[in-house]
Amino acid sequence: MKVKNEEALELNPSLGNSCSLIKRDFEKFILGEDHPCIMAKTVFGMDQVVMSSYPELGTEKAARQILQDLENYIETYDFETNDFKTFLAVFPDSPDFSELEFEKKLWQQLKLVHKVDDCDWDPEVSADPESEHFSFSICGKAFYVVGMHPNSSREARKSPYPAMAFNLHWQFEKLREMGSFETVRDKIRERDKALQGDINPMLQDFGANSEARQYSGRKVGEEWKCPFLSSN
Repeated sequence: MKVKNEEALELNPSLGNSCSLIKRDFEKFILGEDHPCIMAKTVFGMDQVVMSSYPELGTEKAARQILQDLENYIETYDFETNDFKTFLAVFPDSPDFSELEFEKKLWQQLKLVHKVDDCDWDPEVSADPESEHFSFSICGKAFYVVGMHPNSSREARKSPYPAMAFNLHWQFEKLREMGSFETVRDKIRERDKALQGDINPMLQDFGANSEARQYSGRKVGEEWKCPFLSSN
């Protein structure tokens, strides 16, 4: 089933969980509860989420499908407007991951997507996950990746199914251009603190530290090393 533009949530019904259930559960998670990310609320509220489901997280089959779907997502993205759109990859039939297991699977999946992607790294960002200017590149475009799963210690990441949200790095630069980045950032952090009692300790502005540390949602120490190398 393909969902039309007026309902931009796009789901693959071939897996065990039904399209309508996945869509409803994610809408409840973002819109029906006190979710702190106002950007997520905006794109869900405006039906600006392209959502697809895949086999178990961390597989090459899923990597090829994600790459193809992100190619289509980029091709249809309107870079001339101020409207934002998120790509959400959902893995509804994955097992019940711990935070560490999810982190390993997330990076395994990203490594496999990179393996089948024949595009050069986006020159606007670094391919070195240790760099403060790192951002993950797919199809020649930089993305900020938000990992979510039911066992996350952060309420904002405790999604109904394991999932990865792909947000174009361009969107954050657009917010800066519009003069809205700091306002949006501060509002999200304020809401996150109200929800959980503290701000996500991993969140930092782009250029302050590698954003790779933020992708899985797990709190990591200074000794943490990203398992991804673009040369792999």
